[in-house]
Amino acid sequence: AKDYELRQYETAKWVSTVIRGETQKEAMRQGFWKLFHYIQGKNEKEMKMDMTVPVTCLVKPGCTDFKISFFLPFEHQDSPPQPSDSDVFVEERKAAGIFIRSFGGFASPEKYTEEAEVLARILRNRGQLFHEDFFYTAGYDSPFKIFNRHNEVWYFKK
Repeated sequence: AKDYELRQYETAKWVSTVIRGETQKEAMRQGFWKLFHYIQGKNEKEMKMDMTVPVTCLVKPGCTDFKISFFLPFEHQDSPPQPSDSDVFVEERKAAGIFIRSFGGFASPEKYTEEAEVLARILRNRGQLFHEDFFYTAGYDSPFKIFNRHNEVWYFKK
């Protein structure tokens, strides 16, 4: 469809942290740095890894806990180093169909929520079944990139 796509993602490992009781913007900031330190060597093997995209944030409307995640590079999928920070963990996300809506510009938490609401409305109107109690935000660009930015919101297909 022109206003969303359905992608099939394979099972993959992500490195994640949960930030509790903060605004989404502050949770993203804190979570990003915890995960960035992990890929910069704050792990059992003191191994540096490349930064990957997207950076995702699990949002449950009405909840102030946010799970921020980095996709682990392909070469580390089989045996990622364990985090040294007890707040950081490696998780495996199972293969899933994901409904995705893309948009440009600098994405604020408000813009992500607005786009998620648009996507949910479209999916409901088209009779698509999806998990409505949470969505993910996905950011693909460095904060220093000014033009042609790419952001997404994701709902998991039921």
